[in-house]
Amino acid sequence: MMAGGEKDSLMSDINVTPFVDVMLVLLIIFMATAPMMVQGVNVDLPEATVKPLSSEKEHLLITLDKSGKVYINDYNVAPQSLGKKIEKILEGHPNQEVYLRADKNVSYGAVVKIMSEIKGAGVEKLGMVTEPVESKTDG
Repeated sequence: MMAGGEKDSLMSDINVTPFVDVMLVLLIIFMATAPMMVQGVNVDLPEATVKPLSSEKEHLLITLDKSGKVYINDYNVAPQSLGKKIEKILEGHPNQEVYLRADKNVSYGAVVKIMSEIKGAGVEKLGMVTEPVESKTDG
């Protein structure tokens, strides 16, 4: 007679120690690499080598040309009234995408003024429109 059962039976419990070890190693790897994945602002705004974003929703396009004129989509707007116009447009569409397209010959200060007007109108996210870099092919 055996009082404690069979000594040769298999243990059916799952050993979680290797699983925990692997998870901790992965956590350390992700913690170490996450700060390196943060990207800054591309300073060379007039040209970029990225693919265009596909957007199915309509978006608002603010354009600043080299003479200092400001347009909302294709309509000329006085720079002083830009914030009020954007506020009126965004009343019915709070999550509308807004993009700024500025001529590369416009001064940085003028672009920043327009950006502050747009942000002051309540726009949370503002995208910058750039032109793709033309690749030179030797034929």
